Amino acid sequence: MKISIQKTDGIREYELSDGLNLLKALFKIKELQDNSLTFSSGCKSGVCGACAMMLDGKEVLACQTSLSSNDIFLEPLRYHEVQRDLKVNHQSIHEKLKTAQSWLNTPQKATITQNDVELTKVESDCILCHSCYSACPVLAVNENFLGPFVLSRVYRYSLDKREEDIKSSIDLIQLNGIWDCTLCGECTVACPQNIDPKMNILSLRSNSAMLGYSDPNMMTMSFDFF
Repeated sequence: MKISIQKTDGIREYELSDGLNLLKALFKIKELQDNSLTFSSGCKSGVCGACAMMLDGKEVLACQTSLSSNDIFLEPLRYHEVQRDLKVNHQSIHEKLKTAQSWLNTPQKATITQNDVELTKVESDCILCHSCYSACPVLAVNENFLGPFVLSRVYRYSLDKREEDIKSSIDLIQLNGIWDCTLCGECTVACPQNIDPKMNILSLRSNSAMLGYSDPNMMTMSFDFF
């Protein structure tokens, strides 16, 4: 099989036997054909999210992807600074986490029950692969959009009984946030942990409406059809 890789200096092609795990194939290429090939890996078991990349236009975890005899094309994740070849820098997303302050801002004492834990269990299973961010088409036209990863983090902490001031978190996701999402669901499809950022964003819109916010895009739309 042929593996084509978008490297920093252009597309390179490699011939390899099929039947390999994608991450193992990359290590084999690095060992035998191109020792300059650069990519990220960590746990090698689908837990750390480090080996996320694009395979034929779709986000995958290399360590969890088996290869057939079909030729494939690999690229780095979209909307990230490429450090080299398939290795990307997540710093821009970390800055957006700061913008949205997606953590416990005003902690208060609270009794956490098992039901409370279950409410945030799915979102807490995020492995920080940022596949959802790469899959989001809004970022192609608005690089300041907070993105599904950050908004899902805000949603997770909005459910946390230890957060006393939920409104402050909601305030910070109005601009370049929940109303800019197109609800296409690509982020949900891309997530290897079955997190549903689309539904999280819809829930945040509902919470925002209860706090008096509304979709600013509706204010600029014309309904004069006659």
